[in-house]
This record gives sequence, C-alpha cells and structure tokens, in this order.
Amino acid sequence: MNQAKISIIGDGGWGTTLAIHLCKNGHHVSLWGAFPKYVKKVRKTRKNQKFLPGISIPKKIILLDSLEDALENSDLIVLAVPSQFLKPILKKIKKNNISKKIFLSVTKGIDTFSLERMSELIHKELGPVKFAVLSGPTIAIEVSKGIPSTAVIASHNTQIAKKLQKIFNSPTFRIYTNSDIIGVELGGSIKNIIAIACGVCDGLNLGTNTKAAILSRGLAEMSRLGKTLGAKAKTFSGLSGLGDLTTTCFSPKSRNRFVGEQLGKGKTLKRIMASMATVAEGVPTTKGIYRLSQKHNISMPITTEVFNILYRNKKASVAVKDLMNRKTKSE
Repeated sequence: MNQAKISIIGDGGWGTTLAIHLCKNGHHVSLWGAFPKYVKKVRKTRKNQKFLPGISIPKKIILLDSLEDALENSDLIVLAVPSQFLKPILKKIKKNNISKKIFLSVTKGIDTFSLERMSELIHKELGPVKFAVLSGPTIAIEVSKGIPSTAVIASHNTQIAKKLQKIFNSPTFRIYTNSDIIGVELGGSIKNIIAIACGVCDGLNLGTNTKAAILSRGLAEMSRLGKTLGAKAKTFSGLSGLGDLTTTCFSPKSRNRFVGEQLGKGKTLKRIMASMATVAEGVPTTKGIYRLSQKHNISMPITTEVFNILYRNKKASVAVKDLMNRKTKSE
C-alpha cells in the first residue's frame, strides 16, 4: 500500500488513537493539538496522559501545534475536534489551500445553534471538498490496544470511501463502507443521548431490563428522526446505529454513560462536567437533537427526558417514572 500523508486535527483520545493506528498501518501521520504547551509535553513524554493514559505514541508521529503545518504536510485531513469547537477550527482551515485534500470527519454531534450535522457544517465552511465520515462502536482505548473493532466510512463518493477503507482497514480494525452520511452521522450523535439515559439507570440502581428498554426504544427514536431527515432505516441497525449504541450504553469506559450515572446518583451537571478532563458529546448533542425533534414534530420521549434532566433540573427518578407512565401504544 502506498504511504498516505495524514494529519489528525484534534489530539483528544480518539484523534490520538487514530494517529497511532494509522502510523501502525504504515502511513505518514501528524497529530495537531490546539494547546502548544500540552503538545510540547506530549512530544517529550510520547504519552497523552490527559486523554489516552497509558498508551505510548510512536516516535514516527509528528506532533504539531501549527495548524498551517498540519494542513500543508497532508493529503488526508481527519477532523477529530469535539463538535462544539469544530466551527472556529474550520474557519482557520479554509484560509489555506485545501482544494485537493480529502476531509474525514470522526466528530460525533450536531451544531446546537444551527442544528447542522457535522458534514453540513463542514461543507458550509469549506465548500464542496472531498469528504467522508467515520463512525461506529469504537471505544478509543480498546482500538489503541489493538482489540478487534469495527467502523464504517460513509461518503457519497464511492471511490473516496474505498480509498479510505484501504487506508484505515487492518487485522484489528475492520472497516465497512456506506453511502448514507445522514444516517451514519445521526446514529453516532443520538447514541450518546441514549447512553446518558442508560447511565441514569445505572445511577438509580435499576436493572438490565430497564437498560434494554431504553436502548431498544432509543433506537426507535433514532430511526424516526433519521428517516424524517433523509437517512436510510437499515443504517440504524448497522455499526453506526445499533453497534455504537450498544457499546456506548453498556461500556464502563463510556463518558456519556458516566455522566448519566452521576446524574442518577443526584450530582449536578455542573459538578460532573467540572470533574471530567474529556468531553461528553451527548450533553450538547441532547440540546440540538431535542430542538430538531421539536422542529420536525418527531416523538422522542427518551431524548426529551434527558433534555429535562440536563437543562431543566428534573430529577432523574421522576424522569424515569414519567417515561413509564406515558400513554400506552403499539410498538
């Protein structure tokens, strides 16, 4: 395989994991971080202790704090910035010569103000660039350790999807392709909301029955909104839907499930977020998806109750009770 020149924009846990994976796949990789002092520290220790503790970063990976250098030295740009920080980064990126580059978004979430998915935001800021999305059941620490994992790359351009599939695929990271960008993005976003709800169940010491109900009915909510917005129904039974949903709802390493668990134990959102070094995408995503459901008049009761817990100070126990006491209906 020809060596690709790749820059990962965002040195969080997932960005760092992908940098390590792509380096092991034989590619020329740069990893960009927004904070020069921290980049310097990681460059010296070859450890990203804040976001991916215990994992060594190969010396072949170039650690950068200059966005211009990261863009200049690559043909593939992997956008791994949390959704709420992506827009200002895109505005800086578009000042550079990017016409021939491929952009791959691995960011999960939607813009809470414009209600745009990340692909919409990227095209709005960068124009008609070559583009794809990667999503799936991928806990970063497991992928970084080479534990068998899978993901899907979605693009409207089949050639781009297949090219990226070859770049990312390995014996421990199996990559599938898809053309449904809307479904893949929405699955990767909404699953974080449902994971918060499952975490609430854990915090309230509820059982497996309850979590299974939340997961399956959450999948129904995901599918309802997705089909309304133009996604394919079958996408939500795939890796970026059911696969990612299951991993995030049950893994003890899931940040969003952790947030829900702490809420279920009675802690405030402000206190929980202050204790976390990493970003729980489901928190801002809940606000955006709730607004989307209201805009399109789509019933999403689990999302609504998570929104009420996060932003209206509703007690978690009351939210669960209200979900159970809704008017009965057919499945």
